[in-house]
Amino acid sequence: MANKIKMVFDNNYHGILTGHHGATRVGAEEGALAAYDMFLGGLAACLNHTFQSIVDKKKLTFHSVSYDIVGEKRKEVPTTLETVEVNVTIKGAEEGKESQYEKAMDLASQYCSVYQTISKVAEMTTNVIFK
Repeated sequence: MANKIKMVFDNNYHGILTGHHGATRVGAEEGALAAYDMFLGGLAACLNHTFQSIVDKKKLTFHSVSYDIVGEKRKEVPTTLETVEVNVTIKGAEEGKESQYEKAMDLASQYCSVYQTISKVAEMTTNVIFK
């Protein structure tokens, strides 16, 4: 199945992104997402979907997982990402099984197509934190 979106902009850079499951405002104004917000959000969404699939197969449980991602761009044009740091916080993980969650995140990084695409231009690091 192909992925498909539609974006419509007015002449002031205000846009609406519409996808299969919803829509969001795009642009520089308050409450809207900028291009790299969506880009890094796509990374988090892909990693999470892959991670959750892996922990489901391993029959591991947790309360919640959050992703804090920082991407630094190069100074030279084109200003592709130079580094990306992914900080993953897992709350309510099963005690004594932390290494299994870390392995699941390692696998998610290997199988997430967005992560692999970005890794072609940027140095990627992933940190897993348990709370």
